Amino acid sequence: MMRPELQALPQIGSRMTFLYLEHCQLNREDSAITVRDERGIVYVPAASISVLLLGPGTTITHRAMELIGDAGVSVVWIGEHGVRYYAGGRPLTHRSKMLMRQAEMVSNQRLHLAVVRKMYQMRFPGEDVSHLTTQQLRGREGSRIRTVYRKASRQWNVPWNGREYDPHNFSSGDAVNQALSAGHACLYGLAHAVIAALGCSPGLGFVHVGHECSFVYDIADLYKAEVTIPIAFEIAAQQPEDLSAATRRRVRDAMTEAHILERMVHDIHMLFSSNEQTSEDISAEILYLWDSQNGLAASGVSYGIREEGVT
Repeated sequence: MMRPELQALPQIGSRMTFLYLEHCQLNREDSAITVRDERGIVYVPAASISVLLLGPGTTITHRAMELIGDAGVSVVWIGEHGVRYYAGGRPLTHRSKMLMRQAEMVSNQRLHLAVVRKMYQMRFPGEDVSHLTTQQLRGREGSRIRTVYRKASRQWNVPWNGREYDPHNFSSGDAVNQALSAGHACLYGLAHAVIAALGCSPGLGFVHVGHECSFVYDIADLYKAEVTIPIAFEIAAQQPEDLSAATRRRVRDAMTEAHILERMVHDIHMLFSSNEQTSEDISAEILYLWDSQNGLAASGVSYGIREEGVT
């Protein structure tokens, strides 16, 4: 099976949100991922999904990973109940425009603050936050999230005593904290897949900094109050036998219904640009040489011609 042409692959906004698998073996047959367990084999078109969540008991072959990488799918290995994860993948674009713009904005204090304000503005629609400091923005956001927790607690009649969880001991938390951890893992996986597909860096964050997934947390936080927090209380109130699985299914459906994947793509473009253009030619292979005076110079050209007395 030949490696697929990039322009032939579905763009990230046209794919499924995520697929969770556990206790199975993943291999490859042509352009499909084969998933085998004691019940049989299922064929999954690699290019139809954005992120694979691989839970306990999963094994995957080198050939399967080759296909996954070529298709631009992110893989998230999550620990028991989904409280820890590791991700990988490749961009769905040959261009580094988004990454360069992200690096420019994260390293310039004025531009950095502008992105932070945009992120908070998305959480306070209709309000002007342009005059608020980062400390004031954090305070407003903290108050907003506490209100979201209290509202969900009253709606589902589930006690809320604060966010408490141990990444190494999932069962140590109460039901709502367990559901929050499982739901957030799905949201982080999707955000990581979108960021990687657009060619951005998951480690160059704006609100969060210093972690390899800082930007993942930045983007995921934009949707927690809408998706994972209310769902966690809903699932905790229902007390299902398998709380983690029930949470993942509910989060998957909610993200599909609310078009979270497409919105993430749009929102990242909006954060990094002065306009709201959200598309580019992902198949164009563009390579330049950096020039200290002119900005860019064409690549693939011999510059051995004498210029101003220098060869």
